[in-house]
Amino acid sequence: MPQIATMTTSKLMRILTGIEGVPAAVAALSQAQNLSLAAVSAAQIIAQNVAPDLSERSTVSSYPLVYVYCSKVVNQLREKFRTFSGDAEMVIETRISQDRLEDMQTNLHSYVDAITQVLDSNRGDWGDGVFYAGGYEITYGGVKHGGRNFLQLGKVSFVTQISTD
Repeated sequence: MPQIATMTTSKLMRILTGIEGVPAAVAALSQAQNLSLAAVSAAQIIAQNVAPDLSERSTVSSYPLVYVYCSKVVNQLREKFRTFSGDAEMVIETRISQDRLEDMQTNLHSYVDAITQVLDSNRGDWGDGVFYAGGYEITYGGVKHGGRNFLQLGKVSFVTQISTD
C-alpha cells in the first residue's frame, strides 16, 4: 500500500502546479479584476508542513508562498476488502508578505480565491483511488511580524476520499 499522505499530496501538487493550476489562476484573476498581484510560479508551491518562522530561517523565501500538506489520514474501512478506504484531510496554506498593511488582506483573499477556483475545476477522480467531491473550509490568520515586515496566512482545508489496496 502506498503512503496515503504522500500519494495524495503528490496528486494535489500536480494539480496546483499544472497548466491550469495556481499560476494560471492568479494571472487570470489579476487580469480580470485589474489587481496587481505578484505572480506565483511552480517553485513557490511547496509540498511541506513547516511553520512560517522556521521556513524563513532555513530558506530564501519569495512571497507569495503556497504550502501543501496532508494534515490527517483516517482509514474508516468503508469497503470491506480494501486495505484503505477512508479520508485524507488536505491543507493548502497561502502566505503573503508585504512591507505595508495596505491591501494585504485583499491580496490574500485573491490568492485564496485563485486556489479555490483550481479546486472547483478539479472535482472528481484524481486517479489511483483518490476522489475529491468538492467543498472546503477557509480560515484566515491575523497579520504578524515576519517576511518583508508583515506576514498573513490563509488556509484552505478539504477532504479527499481514498479507496486503495
